[in-house]
Amino acid sequence: MGDTMSVRENGFRGFRRETMLIVAIALSAFTLLAFVVPVTPSLAQAAGEVRLKIAKAGVLVGAGAGSGVLTFRGQDYPFRVYGAGFGVTAGASVGDFEGWASGIREVRDFAGTYSSVGAGGTLVGGVGGVRLHNDKGVTIELHGTTAGMEFAANVSKIRVSLK
Repeated sequence: MGDTMSVRENGFRGFRRETMLIVAIALSAFTLLAFVVPVTPSLAQAAGEVRLKIAKAGVLVGAGAGSGVLTFRGQDYPFRVYGAGFGVTAGASVGDFEGWASGIREVRDFAGTYSSVGAGGTLVGGVGGVRLHNDKGVTIELHGTTAGMEFAANVSKIRVSLK
């Protein structure tokens, strides 16, 4: 009976050693593939640089329009912006903004409807910023200068279309 136990124990130890070796080889192969196989550019998220000029005006309801350029993966993509803000709005201003768009998988993800909630104002000149989100997971963060006279506290919907 003592010989039977030692055969079982040695068999179990051999099985355990083989299993651990297989797991180690599989883990090594997976790690190697993770570093060797490139991610397809269309599937990887990337950031893009955004430059935008916009003019807006309103009394109670504000509206604005402008144009800009998205630089994404070394290419420039011109775009147009149209928007409306609902809430308290009075005055008119123009702005020159720059910043980043993140979460872009393909350039067409940049186009769409963005939303923002915020407040701000311009008296002759000022500095401003905005953060926008769309339903494709893209976030645009902009900062820049404004000129004019405007006060706004509203919910905005902004439509971005590629030219």
